[in-house]
Amino acid sequence: MTAALATCAPPPQIADTVPARDRALSLAISGLLATAATMGIGRFVYTPILPFMTQALGLSEPQVGLIASANLLGYLLGALAVASARLGGGRRGWLLAGLAASALSTGGMGLATSMAAFLALRFIGGVASAFVLVIASALVLDRLALVGRPRLPALHFAGTGMGIVFSALLVAGLAAAGLGWRAQWLASGAASLAAVLVAWRLVPDAPETPPAAAQPGRSDPRLTLLVVAYGLFGFGYVITATFMSTIARATPAESLVWIAVGLSAVPSVAVWVAIGQRIGNAAAFALACLTEAAGVALSVLATGAVGFLVSAVLLGGTIMGLTALGLIEARRLTRGDPRRSLALMTVAFSVGQMIGPSFAGLLYDLTGSFRMPSLAAAAALLVAGAIARCAAKSETIQSFFRAAS
Repeated sequence: MTAALATCAPPPQIADTVPARDRALSLAISGLLATAATMGIGRFVYTPILPFMTQALGLSEPQVGLIASANLLGYLLGALAVASARLGGGRRGWLLAGLAASALSTGGMGLATSMAAFLALRFIGGVASAFVLVIASALVLDRLALVGRPRLPALHFAGTGMGIVFSALLVAGLAAAGLGWRAQWLASGAASLAAVLVAWRLVPDAPETPPAAAQPGRSDPRLTLLVVAYGLFGFGYVITATFMSTIARATPAESLVWIAVGLSAVPSVAVWVAIGQRIGNAAAFALACLTEAAGVALSVLATGAVGFLVSAVLLGGTIMGLTALGLIEARRLTRGDPRRSLALMTVAFSVGQMIGPSFAGLLYDLTGSFRMPSLAAAAALLVAGAIARCAAKSETIQSFFRAAS
């Protein structure tokens, strides 16, 4: 299927006759739709659907965590596959194949009848989302840098927030109409499938980067610190992101928290990218980690609807900002093709987020509360912020000596 998709050239007026700078906007929009479909819907629609599944099927918290971890294991293995030098084929073909696999596995959840099927489908969806995020980010960041459009990456990364908003409204609307979790999954898959057609039209097939950029990239030693911090961020955000609707269940904020997460995520990328341009990406990453730690802690310390909503805004307002800052900084620290560096970042992130839901589910069984796992996640974010701050200081010191020499 990938080979067939790779040969589907976009319409000539998009690939050949539109100036590169104008085509950059179309490419950023396609990146937005790709991340909206695979991350905002494919990855995160599980959160608003989860309470309906739990009620209808009687799922235990460890089972809920296991389903989430299956998706994240697929994400990890998908990131490892993308990082492999043996991965052949064009980036556009893999992007389209990943989008299709994500949509089909998302819709398939509405037809599944066993735990084994849930695990398999979420695993496939995780592999697909890793392929799409890494390849779309590499493709978009490369070409936008080439044509001098430094602000457009914010549009690409805003897709996850838009997808979260869309999925939250979709699930809420279907639930209000009396439709259950199966219809919610099927509708989500159908919506994601539309992104395949849009990406086919907007993503050019012809390479726009010089041949030298196709070689494996060399990375800066500071990338190691960034990778570790990014992995801790993966663990730190995922427990709240997975269980927030469950934590807020039976409170006045129940129907609003996930919508608040998505709405705050949409502008967050532009805000954090702007902060990164002002104080440096690593320093901005550290600040965003501290902000998200406060939101994660508040999710289990808050006692009223206002506290839950503030927690949702702090979480949504940092998830994609941190993702964008991390990947943009990794791209900046890499010479040549950034795919391997971006994939290593994604691997570290996926290890952290794969551990989180199962860890939370087991502690919930022992304590009857999400307080301990959530506070552990907040602590991980504080450590991530400290590591990123060290990377920022390292860059400041290096810049000082370069200026003095």
